[in-house]
Amino acid sequence: MNNKQDYTHFIKSEALRLGFLSCGISKSGFLEKEAPRLENWLNQNRNGQMAYMENHFDKRLNPSLLVDDAKSVISLLLNYYPSEFQEVNSYKISKYAYGQDYHFVIKEKLNELLHSINETIGEVSGRAFVDSAPVLDKAWAAKSGLGWIGKNSNLITKSVGSFYFIAELIVDLELENDYASTEHCGTCTACIDACPTEAIVAPYVVDGSKCISYFTIELKDNIPAEMKGKFDDWTFGCDICQDVCPWNKFSKAHSEPLFIPNPDLLSMTKKDWEEITEETFKVVFKNSALKRTKYEGLKRNVDFLKRL
Repeated sequence: MNNKQDYTHFIKSEALRLGFLSCGISKSGFLEKEAPRLENWLNQNRNGQMAYMENHFDKRLNPSLLVDDAKSVISLLLNYYPSEFQEVNSYKISKYAYGQDYHFVIKEKLNELLHSINETIGEVSGRAFVDSAPVLDKAWAAKSGLGWIGKNSNLITKSVGSFYFIAELIVDLELENDYASTEHCGTCTACIDACPTEAIVAPYVVDGSKCISYFTIELKDNIPAEMKGKFDDWTFGCDICQDVCPWNKFSKAHSEPLFIPNPDLLSMTKKDWEEITEETFKVVFKNSALKRTKYEGLKRNVDFLKRL
């Protein structure tokens, strides 16, 4: 194995073996088109209290500032669409949070992939990234041909919709590059029309400070009173703009054991949510992404919905 084609084939095969939905590769470089968009988005305070979005501006646009002599960005998708769903009479959480915290699940897979690369190809320097670092993952996934960025700002693919996580390996290894796919939203405005807080302020532009996910996860203050009646029972995150997307009728259930939810979560009613104790929270949401909002944050969200 001594050429770009062999390296690329090996990496993509390993990614599939590890359970990733798909793998695409882009040449590392400065994201020229994304730079003014990101700057404009931040200048309009679309990030709300997410001050971390203002940090490391240059690193978000240039992988070489994250990995010395970066040559390739390997983008990967991991499906999280569940086979079972919450009770209808329940406060809702985003499907991505049904199972164990994806950060740890994906990071382990990425580290295993990087280990395989080093064992088979030779010494390769690289770093794994799972949305908690300054990487514009959707932009890189789109450049790598894994889908297009839709009007709700999510990455969408024709074959499986958008219920998947995006992750990256940035490496100092030259590989064969993929090409961006075409855009297939057309005249559809389902996501824009369905958003109850009007967070999609224009096609392809989401005001993060108006999103239900922002209010229920990122916001540390009390939820503004003017949001009453607009959350549609979402208590952690929100899937509305994905649920209404026509491409998600092609979503298929994942096969990742660590994303299988605690049965107690699926059977919880509104009454169960309203009466949840800290002890129950720790048991049901052990190793869950819900730990990010903590018990107090979840109670705040449930109390806000309960008072409607």
